[in-house]
Amino acid sequence: MKLLLAEDTRDLNRAVSAMLEYSKYDVDCAFDGEQALEFLKKECYDGIILDIMMPKKDGLEVLKELRERHIMTPVLLLTAKAEVDDRVAGLDAGADDYLPKPFAMKELLARVRSMIRRADVYDDPVQAFEDIILEPEGPVLKARNSVRLSMREYELLKFLMANTDMELSTGFLIRQVWRNEPGVQEDSVWLYISYLKGKLRSVGSAVTITGSRGGSFRLTGDASEEMKR
Repeated sequence: MKLLLAEDTRDLNRAVSAMLEYSKYDVDCAFDGEQALEFLKKECYDGIILDIMMPKKDGLEVLKELRERHIMTPVLLLTAKAEVDDRVAGLDAGADDYLPKPFAMKELLARVRSMIRRADVYDDPVQAFEDIILEPEGPVLKARNSVRLSMREYELLKFLMANTDMELSTGFLIRQVWRNEPGVQEDSVWLYISYLKGKLRSVGSAVTITGSRGGSFRLTGDASEEMKR
């Protein structure tokens, strides 16, 4: 597996790259956003680790340019900013996951493994529920309009679509979708649920996700009534 690591703090860059190489990954290292883009013009990667706060071009700028060029390689954002708005900005730009600093090397490695594992979902079949269609290539959510999903959003929505007959607890989702990744808390699940609810609205679907923070969730909706309008 080949990874690109873009982190401007040289000591951290060296430590993370050494850990990844010890774990049998092939790693290219960039120290600013422009250098990261130069690597991405020449090489194909299985995963990208981007620090948000970098010189020349920050991680969000790099990520937006990648997605505009339709490069859908999974991206893990590193950020010292833990506020929800900053996480949402990264997800909105097309990130698949985020990891606040400081972090444990074992957690970073677990996130990288999970990110690459989720990239295998492109072999999944197209799924449908009520008026929504979930396509693995992209991945894309469709109803009246369409919107790209992050790999985490895709995996969560796919799981909800496969279990529309039951309410799924926050703890259950952490075990099944996040696979008990280190550091995942109830707020992480709620953030992605909230983001999916927004994307369901953005595509004009009558489907929504019921439930509240820390509770249980279920995909529900009466698309037939919405389509009559």
